[in-house]
Formats: sequence, structure tokens, C-alpha cells
Amino acid sequence: MYANTTDFYDRWIARWLTLCALVIFGMILLGGVTRLTDSGLSMVEWSPIMGIIPPLSEADWQIAFEKYKQYPEFQKINFDMDLDGFKVIFLYEYLHRVLGRLIGLLYFVPLVVFWVKGMVKPSLRGHLALLLILGGCQGLMGWYMVKSGLVDRPDVSQYRLTAHLGLALLVYGYMVWLILRLVNPRRLIPSMPLRWPVALVCLVYVMALSGGFVAGTDAGYAYPTWPLMGSSFFPPMLYEQGWLSAFEQVTTIHFNHRMLAYGVVGILIGVALTSYLSSPDTTVRFTALLMGAAVFLQASLGVATVLSQVAIPVAASHQGGAVILLTMTLFFAHARITEKSRL
Repeated sequence: MYANTTDFYDRWIARWLTLCALVIFGMILLGGVTRLTDSGLSMVEWSPIMGIIPPLSEADWQIAFEKYKQYPEFQKINFDMDLDGFKVIFLYEYLHRVLGRLIGLLYFVPLVVFWVKGMVKPSLRGHLALLLILGGCQGLMGWYMVKSGLVDRPDVSQYRLTAHLGLALLVYGYMVWLILRLVNPRRLIPSMPLRWPVALVCLVYVMALSGGFVAGTDAGYAYPTWPLMGSSFFPPMLYEQGWLSAFEQVTTIHFNHRMLAYGVVGILIGVALTSYLSSPDTTVRFTALLMGAAVFLQASLGVATVLSQVAIPVAASHQGGAVILLTMTLFFAHARITEKSRL
């Protein structure tokens, strides 16, 4: 039974947001596969309305292929690609864009219904409106990213790709946090001021962004060895371009991602172990275990991605692992902030 009508409405909104978050999770995975298969530049036009209709005949496919031939990726890299090969990369990008539109509808239509019916409490309206705005910005950022690869350099900007990934994770994480608040309304009074759990979430987020730079520069291919990078722990040419190396030089980007990962693993495992042993709150203990398991899994997938020379199934799992780790860290942060330490 629900304590009141507000609780009933909150549960329905939480279910809706959970569905949206699951689909966004799938969208992030599909985006990773699209990047790994070099499919992102196959659709050279952005048509928000008509773009949902794929080529339906052989003539339509040929027209799309001819448009692709006018851009640097075909002229400099895929010049020997035939129509059948083009169809494969086109479909990955097409599915990615269509899923983005479906997410927009999945979020916007129920939001309007809930809002009109008075089911959205005033304290939640600003959050849901902000999510809608961020989702729109994410779509625009996706096209802005693609445009960067339709010029002389047949590859998208690592800055724009990381911003695109960062916005997706921000929307997802924000949504998960709202779900936790709606599902656990009785745990919203903190027993003590604990800001450091949120810092853990930020740390995981930053690590995921560093992975965006690895993907955007193909830095994962550079050193298929572990724990050494080549023949040494500190590879040559680190920071040879100064601070810009952290964003533009493959060796430094790869090295920084590894070092950040080591730090995140150490911190999260330490926090999880300490919280599990010291907290009397069963929710905190359970989420600490989940976070510890997620960071161990993600580290293992990272090593496997490097050693497999970025095999697509392994690398896609690594990107999915990042989202799972972010989710588990959010669970832990929420439980720790609202810990019932005086039960």
C-alpha cells in the first residue's frame, strides 16, 4: 500500500524513468559499437524528421552511397568499399540515430501526460524539464560531432566525441539519481553531512570521459600490452607536446587512462571494503559490495580490451562496464549519504 497519492505517482514516474534509463544504457552501448565499427560517418546528412526513413530500394541505397563517396572517409580510407560494405556501416549509424529519436519520444510523451494529469510534484518538475533540455542538447551534440569528421580529417574530433559521451552519461546518471530519490523517499534525511560519496561518482565520471579520449584518438590500439606499455611502465614520448598531450597525443592519453583507472580501482575497493566492515546499514553494505564488484569487473574488461587489441565484443563490454560502474557508484553514494547509522 502507498502512504498517499504522491507516493503512488512517484512510483509510476520512477518506473517510467527506469525504462528510459535502460534504453539510454542500450543507446550508449550501441554508440560504442558504432564507434568501434567506424560507422559513425556513414550518414552524411542530418534530417531529424525524414532521417527516420532508411533506404528502401537498391536505387535509394545507391544514392546514399554516392553521397558518402563525396566525403573524406571514403576518399581516404574506404575507397575500396562496395555497396554491401556500406550497408553494414550505414545500418549501425541508422539504428543509433533512430534509437535516439525513440528515446526522445519515450521521454517526452509520458512527461507531458504525467504533467497534464498533475502527477509531477512541484519539487520534481525542474529536474524533469532539465533532463528534457539535456536530451535535446545530446542530439545536437551528436550531429556536431559527426560534422567534425566530414571535413579534411576523416575522423570525428575526440573533444566532441567525449562531450557526446559525457552528456549521455550525465543524462543517464541524473536519471538514476532521481529514480533513487523517488524509490527511497524515507531515506532522504542524511544522518550526517557526507559529500565524499558524490566525489566518488565524479571520479568515475571523469574516468569515463578519459575513456572517451582513448576512443576518439584510437589510443587503445597503441599499446596492446599489460601491465607494461610496450617494454616499460613509463613509455617514451609522454607529454612531449606539453599539457596538450593529455588530449591529443596517443601515448599520453592511453597512459593517463591507465593511471586514472588504477587510482579509481584502489579508491573504490578501499571505500567499499571500509564501508562494508564499518557500516551498520545493510543497504550501505550491499551497495558497497556491488560497487566493489563493478570496479573489479571494469578493470578486468579494461585489461582484456588492451590485450585483445580492442576486439569489438570486449571493447563494447568495457564501455558497458563503465555505465554499470557509474550506476553502482550512484547506488552506493545515495545509500551512504542517507545512511541510517543510528538504527
